[in-house]
Amino acid sequence: MEDYAWVIEYLPSGHAEALRREPAVQLLGTRFFTLLEATVTPASSIMLSQKVNVGKEGRTEIVHIKGRITYEDLTNGAREFLPSMLKKAVEEREPEFIAFINNARPISIRVHTLDLLPGIGKKTMEAIIHEREAKPFESFADLHKRVPTLTDPVGIFVHRILSELQGHEKYYLFTKPLTHFRPDAPSYYRPGAR
Repeated sequence: MEDYAWVIEYLPSGHAEALRREPAVQLLGTRFFTLLEATVTPASSIMLSQKVNVGKEGRTEIVHIKGRITYEDLTNGAREFLPSMLKKAVEEREPEFIAFINNARPISIRVHTLDLLPGIGKKTMEAIIHEREAKPFESFADLHKRVPTLTDPVGIFVHRILSELQGHEKYYLFTKPLTHFRPDAPSYYRPGAR
């Protein structure tokens, strides 16, 4: 469950096809990168990348969480803004992602968790494992300095999270897959509906 989320789209009049036209936002959860849609108070001053409370208590801008949405349900504007919001999110949570690199283990005899990150080939993975055994990584800068073939550590996580949100992955490392939906939900937030 998300307690906070970043605004990635603001629809002051809601969706054009919605029966009830009310101000709405599309959100990216700060903890599990959950995509959500919610209604907001008409008096709210909403801005992109604004962090809002989506928890059960203490909400000020958010009136009602309509539910989880998929990547396909995002507006074009939200899709365009999402990578830069993910970059900011990964940078803000740097210690967690560095801990992921320091603690990643094999999934099976043939697959290592690091294999699941885009841009990490066999040689880079071996360099990461060798370096972290000598001394755990402390930051993205430290990771890049000690493993120079890893040119954009933040970008690797952004691409992976984005791919998970798009439903392209078998394993979910950073997000939670959307496994169910309300069949009576309006098409603009029902997974797969168009």
